[in-house]
Amino acid sequence: MKNCFFVSDIHGRKKHYEKLFNSITTEKPSAVFLGGDLLPHRSSDHNFVKDFLVPEIQSIKNKLADSFPRIFLILGNDDARLEEKHIIDSEESGIWEYTHFKNVDFEDYKIFGYNYTSPSPFLLKDWEKYDVSRYADPGCISPEEGKRTIEISSDEKKYSTIKKDIEILTENFTPGKSVFLFHSPPYQSNLDRAALDGKLIDQIPVDLHVGSIAVKRFIEQHQPYITLHGHIHESAAITGSWQDRIGKTYCFSAAHDGSELAIVKFDLDHPSGAERILV
Repeated sequence: MKNCFFVSDIHGRKKHYEKLFNSITTEKPSAVFLGGDLLPHRSSDHNFVKDFLVPEIQSIKNKLADSFPRIFLILGNDDARLEEKHIIDSEESGIWEYTHFKNVDFEDYKIFGYNYTSPSPFLLKDWEKYDVSRYADPGCISPEEGKRTIEISSDEKKYSTIKKDIEILTENFTPGKSVFLFHSPPYQSNLDRAALDGKLIDQIPVDLHVGSIAVKRFIEQHQPYITLHGHIHESAAITGSWQDRIGKTYCFSAAHDGSELAIVKFDLDHPSGAERILV
């Protein structure tokens, strides 16, 4: 059995991390997937990665020894890109593997990661890109505007898309043994329904589904084995489901709008039995 945990959108809440760490220590999963929006807002007066995450996970690694899980992580649209260097530097200690825009082997599976989401109303644009074309929904701020903690070229802001990135990331991949760690959920699914009912922009109702069209099309066309998502906290409460099935693909979200930590637990060899536990 390859028992796995998946959590997302913790936003630096230490109590949630403590619940996760206790569950890892007690249940000893084979792998843990962290799906972005992991860090507190940058108003924090200390380095959360170095001062909290690294020592806490290193302590678990020391305690569990050979039972320590593989930890795969990405960042999300609420995580400052300035913190990415600390995440990458900490890989050397063997506590986690940063999988953004690459793939890594896990036994006979390949784990892919991707941070970016499509344009949102939020100002931070470090991990936002145009989706399939140079279009931002009404009420959203384009990737060419907003704020960044790491500056990029104007051409990348204007012309880079999630669609093109996914094509590069997945060249020659094998769908049947692939697990994708996306921060964005797929468009028009159980996982991307936002609480925008009744909201109008210039007297026109806004789209209630805010996931990525590129992610949805990729799943539909290529049928990866499992996809893991976060980003839209309230979606499961609105749709009544934290999972979806797109063709043969199992799609799970760990985003949650309650006070609890949501942990999606699944056996990598038998994902149909996945469950979401609130702790």
